Amino acid sequence: MHAPLPEYPAKTHARYLAALLKRTGFIDFDGEKTIPYSSLFESGQGRMLAVMTAIDESGSGVLLKAFSGTFGSVRNLTGWVAHPLAEDEYQQYLKLYDPQIKALDKKIETTDDLNEKISLIKERKALSQKALAHYNEIFRLATIDENSFSLHEIFDGPVPTGSGECCAPKLFHYAFTHNLRPTSMAEFFVGSSLQGRTHEHFYPPCTERCSPILKAQLGLEILYRDEYLIVVNKESGLLSVPGNGSDMQDSVESRVRHLYPDAPRQCAVHRLDMDTSGIVIVALHRRALSAMHALFRERAVERAYEALLEGVVLQEEGVVHLPFRADLANRPYQIYDEENGKWGTTDYQRMGVEVRPNGSKVTRVHFVPHTGRTHQLRLHASHPKGLGHPILGDRLYGTGLVDRLFLHAKLVSFTHPFSGELLEITSKPPF
Repeated sequence: MHAPLPEYPAKTHARYLAALLKRTGFIDFDGEKTIPYSSLFESGQGRMLAVMTAIDESGSGVLLKAFSGTFGSVRNLTGWVAHPLAEDEYQQYLKLYDPQIKALDKKIETTDDLNEKISLIKERKALSQKALAHYNEIFRLATIDENSFSLHEIFDGPVPTGSGECCAPKLFHYAFTHNLRPTSMAEFFVGSSLQGRTHEHFYPPCTERCSPILKAQLGLEILYRDEYLIVVNKESGLLSVPGNGSDMQDSVESRVRHLYPDAPRQCAVHRLDMDTSGIVIVALHRRALSAMHALFRERAVERAYEALLEGVVLQEEGVVHLPFRADLANRPYQIYDEENGKWGTTDYQRMGVEVRPNGSKVTRVHFVPHTGRTHQLRLHASHPKGLGHPILGDRLYGTGLVDRLFLHAKLVSFTHPFSGELLEITSKPPF
């Protein structure tokens, strides 16, 4: 995954931290000096470390540092951010499960009865699973909007081992629970090579464990970020930009500005309908916003979508070219109008026919819009002069909202206006 914050100036401080660890010879150089730096070079003992810069409520700079995992049974070290799970709560958890698990271990070790041993092993496994589930419930991480969530809440399936123990979630948790605004972060590996990582090389947060957690902590799934742009994967039901009412302020734009307060007030380069999920490009300063708007005007940004359409689409591929305008008496509804409507063009390709759990058939379609008209794909799919098959879940032009609108912006491709790099950013449809 992409790092959610700039590396500098945290990277400079991280290099100084690496040198300090070498010079002092201890990980806990701020405290009791019980964990030798050399221990990280034993087989399998390498560790990710990180530095975050932040600003406190008075505007002063703050430096934070974190380590991944634990050092044996040691979860907290002086000078490093505390483990998100409070020590007293953790001790209560251990007191509840440790004696039971150790008692079973002793019974398993001492019994000579094979059937009893098998039964005890099953009992221990069940107790361990119960203990792990309890741990994932009480292990909560703070979010940027002053809420919190448990590990159990954020992962759809089993919680990967070590989740929440990485540097980035620890640092953000500490910052958000101490009224600090994070400004930069850099993570680096120290020790013998482990899982393809090299000593003193810098790495972004891991994808398997950190990506779902940081998405929940920051309210954003970040697909790409540099000093000019941030590209996020918008969830269905979230606005691209704030609406007019007080209950419609939560949006991609407001969430980005919460994390990056210096971003322009209107920083979204383009929009997706609230019900549509997928890729949204956001500018981090006005020069980037102007440059990206120019690319969109010049139609130099390629976009692709994926959708499930009601029923069976017979055509394999083709082009829809139709005009629509706003229905002034029934906004935001759009109506077909060859005289006053704005023409929009969409390429489509049938990907296959699928059967839904309720037995209904839908067609998976790949869309490439060449214009950016309001509700263009929804109209081109549903209108009889188009494909004649509404997008599943379309509450304006279809049979109504079901789980969601099954339309996802899955690709953007453009030449970066400042670096000249060709960027192709993708997002897998969640359906």
